[in-house]
Amino acid sequence: MTERMGAGPGPDEAAGHVIPFPVRAEPPQIAFNRDELRVIFNLYGRQVAAGEWRDYALDFRRDKAVFSIYRRASEMPLYRIEKDPKLARRQGAYAVIAASGQVLKRGTDLARVIAVLEPAPRAV
Repeated sequence: MTERMGAGPGPDEAAGHVIPFPVRAEPPQIAFNRDELRVIFNLYGRQVAAGEWRDYALDFRRDKAVFSIYRRASEMPLYRIEKDPKLARRQGAYAVIAASGQVLKRGTDLARVIAVLEPAPRAV
């Protein structure tokens, strides 16, 4: 006739009816999709062929995706192309950032944003 007070599993636990604490689902990792990568690599390929850029790095974080562009692999990146969905409604999800940290261009259309990295047309 004695009741158990915290001495072992209760009737629900013994029967396998344990209700776990709710676990927060981790936000999905941010990444560039196939179309975004195509636009970026088209520009990157042209600049490599021109001898301006030599290396790149992709970084996928929880809050943003970053495509870094290098002149040499041992240096700091010349430019970073960032995708930050949290800024999509305010300033645009895409940004081009220089090595100094200055935002060169920001917007919602990736092709228009990275156009700032295109070399100026030469007069013939």
